[in-house]
Order: sequence, then C-alpha cells, then structure tokens
Amino acid sequence: MMEDELLKLRFKAGSLDALRRIYEKYRDYLLTLAMAMINDAATAEDVVHDVFVSFAQSGAQFRLHGSLRAYLATCVVNRVRDRMRARKRQGQTLDVEMPLESDFDPPDGRILSDERSRLVARALARLPDEQRETIALHLNGQLKLREIARLQGVPLTTVRGRYRHGIEKLRSILNGRL
Repeated sequence: MMEDELLKLRFKAGSLDALRRIYEKYRDYLLTLAMAMINDAATAEDVVHDVFVSFAQSGAQFRLHGSLRAYLATCVVNRVRDRMRARKRQGQTLDVEMPLESDFDPPDGRILSDERSRLVARALARLPDEQRETIALHLNGQLKLREIARLQGVPLTTVRGRYRHGIEKLRSILNGRL
C-alpha cells in the first residue's frame, strides 16, 4: 500500500503519470466489480470510465486518508446505484429478462461464457438489489463485510443477513427450487 500512498501524493500534485498508473492498477478490478453488480459489459465500462473521469477532475482538491482501492470501489458502487435508480425510473429492471450475454471478458481471466457462469449470473440478477450488491462486493470486490456495512451505511448485522439470505436464495435458484 506504500505505492498507493505515493500515487495519491503524486496525483494530488498533478502528475498525469500517477493518474495513468492508478488507472492501470485498478481498472480491471473495478470492471470486474461493476460487471458483477450489473452484468452488462457496456454499462460496466461506462461506469468505470465515468468514475475515472470524475477522479481525474478532482486533482488538487483530492483528499483521501484511507485505501485508494476502497475509495474507487465505493465510487463504482455509487455510480452503479445511480444507474440502477435511473433504470427503475425509466421502467427497466435488472432481472432475468435483461440480456445476460456479452462480449465482456473479465480482465482477471475468468470466463463468463461457460454455462455455469451464465446460470450464476442469471440467478444473481434475480436477487434483490441489496443482496446482489452485498454478494458482488464481497466475492468480486473482495471487500470485508465490515467495509460493505460502512459503504452501504447499514449495521454489520444487516450486511451479514443480506449476504446469508442472498447466498441461500442463490442456492435455491440454482437448485431449481425458485
């Protein structure tokens, strides 16, 4: 994490090289996280792009005393929530009717095109937003439940419940019981 502290200082001082390095370091992680939450490659890429544009514009005003990775993940989550709210206002929802096929190859080498991954993606899409977000942040975003509680602004017990109920519902869906 020393590298991140140096990158934050250099970025705040206006270094485009630091911004480029931050982008290269976290782009794949953030794309994976966004894709896990919304299962739409184009939207995931737009979200990550928007986050980095806003981040780049923050420059000299940027102040962060915590983890750069967690900060960027929080930005992605908030941007995804904004997109989901906008879809709901327009009458669209994230459910099994949304196209789940995409040409998105996750950057960390996992392959979404195999049948098992498609089934899991369809099952995740059927979960309530809070459960889907919690599971995606924990499994794909590699955030601890305590960090998710802070991010979502809810008690840790609520996050634990969302995670547990979401996993149980996923099992039921995948076993054909729902």
